[in-house]
Amino acid sequence: MRTMTAAFSLLAATAVHAENRIDMVRPDAPALAAFGDHKIGVTTMVFTNPDQIDVVNTGETGEPPRYDREMTVEIWYPATDETEPGGSYTALIRDGVTEATLTGQAARDAVPDTDGTFPLVIISHGYPGNRFLLSPLAENLASKGYVVASIDHPDSTYDDQTAFGSTLVNRPWDQRFVIDSVTALEGDLGQIIQDDNIAIVGYSMGGYGALIYAGAGVTLLSTTYEWGAPQALLERNLMGTESHAALADDRVKAIVAFGPWGNNTGFWDAESWAGIEKPLMLIAGEVDDVSQYTAMRGIFDDTMNTTRHLLTFAQANHNAGAPMPAPAESYAVSDALGYAPFDHYADPVWDTVRMNNISQHFVTGYLDLHLKGDTEMAAYFDLTPVATDGVWSVDEDGVQTEEHSYWMGFPNRTAAGLRFETKQAGE
Repeated sequence: MRTMTAAFSLLAATAVHAENRIDMVRPDAPALAAFGDHKIGVTTMVFTNPDQIDVVNTGETGEPPRYDREMTVEIWYPATDETEPGGSYTALIRDGVTEATLTGQAARDAVPDTDGTFPLVIISHGYPGNRFLLSPLAENLASKGYVVASIDHPDSTYDDQTAFGSTLVNRPWDQRFVIDSVTALEGDLGQIIQDDNIAIVGYSMGGYGALIYAGAGVTLLSTTYEWGAPQALLERNLMGTESHAALADDRVKAIVAFGPWGNNTGFWDAESWAGIEKPLMLIAGEVDDVSQYTAMRGIFDDTMNTTRHLLTFAQANHNAGAPMPAPAESYAVSDALGYAPFDHYADPVWDTVRMNNISQHFVTGYLDLHLKGDTEMAAYFDLTPVATDGVWSVDEDGVQTEEHSYWMGFPNRTAAGLRFETKQAGE
């Protein structure tokens, strides 16, 4: 008992003094994981979408009530060269009660760099989650010349986790509303945003929403689930309807979906997948038991009308590549949950910083290719599918030989456990 008490005391002391850095890049990280040349600013904004259907309080019969749907959004952006790097965030962890301090490179409310304009990236968390869950990727992309807006989705955050049906109905529309709100900003921040050059990055239920936004309307069957949305409200996202067609958005040039949920439970079919024509990158864990790896491979196989990629982390579960490193505060057992929320962030096999760095590498190359038109980035996706089948071959001067086929950007021996596959439109 003394040993257990001492262990929990050590955990508590560690949490009090934790920095919980979100900007770590390991020495063995692939090339595009490194931070860019821009200083980073960050600001918090609140946007209110008026007169929305209140899915949570809708009964089985009767007129659905309506309310104003308020969203808190964290926005990272390139800042002026005079910006002093560094700052912290106060974020709730998975139990919805405990606060953690996160430390990164962004300076709070720094002056935006108005010498240029930058593509917009929307980040959408899972169920539950919050706007800080993918903050390592957000800071990293902002340093490379992107404005990144990460959403707190109502009814889906750690301290506001309510009826799942609200997430099913609202997720793509939240993404659309935040795009409209951020691109309508005025002032210095507004003037640096390229309002017609946008990507959506979604994790789990954020990936579900991004796929619907990209063109994959849901099936009629999914609108009837007892555990889903009441009164068939999910028909708003039904394939072939005018309401779903209204999501079509030429401003969005590319989609990234980490562990997207939904194909494992019949939310899409062949007609749905035919609706996606935007470039798509999927990132998944090989043993994901939440979104189901075979279901995610099905998305990769069946989305026939676009070029798509699938990055697989061998033996990783649902947390592959997206969540930030587990805060020190998540190591102790939470009174609210009855267990330690550590496993909400971590993977039993992979180091989280390692996975974050690999994701930063591939997402950077993908967005640079599709949003910035940097065609040289295409070489980072022309890979031997199974990384360990690649050959590392350099001469005595370190110059690659003709036999060299190792993954571009990865130091020798560092791509083990990864698979990267590509299919072109029509395949």
